[in-house]
Amino acid sequence: MGTVGRTGEADVVVVGAGLAGLRCARALTDAGLDVVVLEASDRVGGRVRTDRVDGFLVDQGFQLLNPAYPAVRRWVDLDALALQPFPAGVLARTEEGAELLADPLRELGLTGRTARSVAVRPREVAALLRWARPLVGRERGLADRVTPRRGDLTLRDSLDRAGVHGLLRRVLERFLAGVLLDASGATADAFALLLARSFAAGTPALPAGGMAALPAQLAAGLGDRVRLRYPVEGIDTSGARPVLLSAAGATRARHVVVATDGATAHRLVGTPTPAPRGVVTQWWAVDDLAGRRDARAPGVLAVDARPRPSGPAVNAAIVSAAAPSYAPEGRHLVQASALIGSGAAPPSEGRMRRHAADLLGLVDTGWQELARHELPQALPAQPVPFAARRPVVVRPGLVVCGDHRDTASLQGALVSGQRAALAVLTSPDRTTAARGFEQPGERA
Repeated sequence: MGTVGRTGEADVVVVGAGLAGLRCARALTDAGLDVVVLEASDRVGGRVRTDRVDGFLVDQGFQLLNPAYPAVRRWVDLDALALQPFPAGVLARTEEGAELLADPLRELGLTGRTARSVAVRPREVAALLRWARPLVGRERGLADRVTPRRGDLTLRDSLDRAGVHGLLRRVLERFLAGVLLDASGATADAFALLLARSFAAGTPALPAGGMAALPAQLAAGLGDRVRLRYPVEGIDTSGARPVLLSAAGATRARHVVVATDGATAHRLVGTPTPAPRGVVTQWWAVDDLAGRRDARAPGVLAVDARPRPSGPAVNAAIVSAAAPSYAPEGRHLVQASALIGSGAAPPSEGRMRRHAADLLGLVDTGWQELARHELPQALPAQPVPFAARRPVVVRPGLVVCGDHRDTASLQGALVSGQRAALAVLTSPDRTTAARGFEQPGERA
């Protein structure tokens, strides 16, 4: 393996050990290349991190793994992660109480309550089906079918055109706000449909060891190729080969793959910086679920579906009800997430706690704050016109990847890493073609 250090040289250097960088490095090593991964922080995973606090597992932000993502099915050992699925539904807090909307095919025990909620809204259901019509058909190729027709439409405009209104529209918008980190409706409708298809195809879940188990698995086969606490300060592209500049010295490489977030990639190689979407996630330990009004729907994600939400949270959940490994026996883990950005101060812990208790039907006394994560650049925005994929080659020998080059999702990060690996393997200075190399595949 090539060495990295003062005036060192390597075949391929990947900057960043997030999901995109790890997938790229694994694909290149599997193809027989000599790869080194440089990561500025003390662990792999990028924005996918898990801490243990007082016996609880606390992810950095409320993240879920959808096993229906094509890239996850192809490149992740899901059985080894011991996934704990969330119920396939949403608990909508309304002015009259709570409405439960669940997938009747996957949540048979909740079918009756869901049927009662939708039976009195036939026009709302018909309009929602009009909006979702592109989801019906072949499993693959949805992005190619949707983008030409609805790639210039925002989610808000598309829902308006389909006549979606009332409670079902508020539930959909509030649910997607927590996924897209955008409550304005300005996200590309085509991307929202891609996500809706993935939720219809699979039930999001949490690994038994926390979300950090996902990057840990991707990194497992790389061994000492991953160098932690190794920040790259700049990249000199004036010569024939890129030179990485760091406190450890200069590193020359035949190929450099910048697998960082969008802002860091812009600083290092000048690629356009996508607008960021931010979120604050609050975590609490709860010993007694006092006041619980909806014991029949444990673990269901709750949203505020009132015309005027009573607080800042876009969602809340009793996480340990769906993922018992996240809390010590006999205790409960509760989360709530709210959007941040546009210069506004993030909501206080007290406001978040009161709103989470309201959404979940609990009394918020005795809640112990475990962690608070303020992530101003949690996801890149997906505006119109929608572009499911952006170029990864900056110049010969210099490639960039990450969810800002694909879709803003775990799927997008993994696919982008695979595309970057393919770009290296098919670059003009390589003497062997990428025979048998697995193509990136479906977008989502």
